[in-house]
Amino acid sequence: MDTLLYIGEFLIGLLVIIKGADWLTDGSASVARRFGIPSLVVGMTIVAVGSSAPELVVSIMAAIKGNADMAVGNVVGSNIFNILGIMGITAMVSPIMVERGNVRNDVPFAVLSSAVIAITAFDSFFTPGAVNSISRTDGLLMLAMFAIFMSYTLALTGQEKKGSNTKAEDTTDGVEGNSKKDKEPGLLLSSFFIVIGLACLILGGDWLVNGASGIASAMGISDAIIALTIVSAGTSAPELAASVMAARKGDTAMALGNIVGSVVFNVFFVLGIAASILPLGAGGITWFDITTLFVASCVLWLFCRFGKRYLTLTRTEGAILTLMAIAYYTVLIVKAGH
Repeated sequence: MDTLLYIGEFLIGLLVIIKGADWLTDGSASVARRFGIPSLVVGMTIVAVGSSAPELVVSIMAAIKGNADMAVGNVVGSNIFNILGIMGITAMVSPIMVERGNVRNDVPFAVLSSAVIAITAFDSFFTPGAVNSISRTDGLLMLAMFAIFMSYTLALTGQEKKGSNTKAEDTTDGVEGNSKKDKEPGLLLSSFFIVIGLACLILGGDWLVNGASGIASAMGISDAIIALTIVSAGTSAPELAASVMAARKGDTAMALGNIVGSVVFNVFFVLGIAASILPLGAGGITWFDITTLFVASCVLWLFCRFGKRYLTLTRTEGAILTLMAIAYYTVLIVKAGH
């Protein structure tokens, strides 16, 4: 009976997440168009932070309760799922067009964040005999890097917005642009959609994770495996829903921004906050997990930078990312069986 309740909670949470992602995408895109903010930036800030709220809550609660495997595994697993699973599925739904500046300025942050986890978590690699853990100092360093990332992103926003305003002045009377802006929902209504969307993402994510964790616990799976699979996939469901919805609406820039922003946010802010609360041991997270994350971020950058269709993440490349995700989770399942 309990299993059926967990399954019901999981399915209801999934439905709430999907609807919340739809509202959040619509509201965010409308606000972006009204204020001339690039969709990529909206995806990397408002949407990414909002859709990463479940990871933040889970990791902080895990840190408070002293469950380091859940806190670290949630972040590592979520980022692997974001890059391989979500980015792969989104690209298969609609090829993602990547502007030259995005590849140069934004996607490398995903690679950097993956490297930071490896450097901070595996102390024994640099100091033989040391205990692998993410210290409070590491956490504060991550928070400082998050502040730098946000400052950098906002600075680029100002430059891009200035350029877009200059182009707008060259249009004929601006009548067409004004008519498009007039067709947008009001600012108050758009803000309402954003707030309701975020609320649905957080609430739905909580239900989904509770249901999935209950099902997994009944199967006798370890905390680290649960965090890397069920919990991370559950907390990443908002990113999946938001990115696929954005891609279906033709806003692939927001889809890419949502993933990159979420990956960076998960490491620099979520893990930074959790480690600042309590030093996190990384005993349940292996080199296989960290290496998979780093390789995944590098492959994403290479596909965007050197793909057959320059600066485009194609359906074929999306399929490759998805197959990499399937291979990773297959290995985890086999390990859990042993």
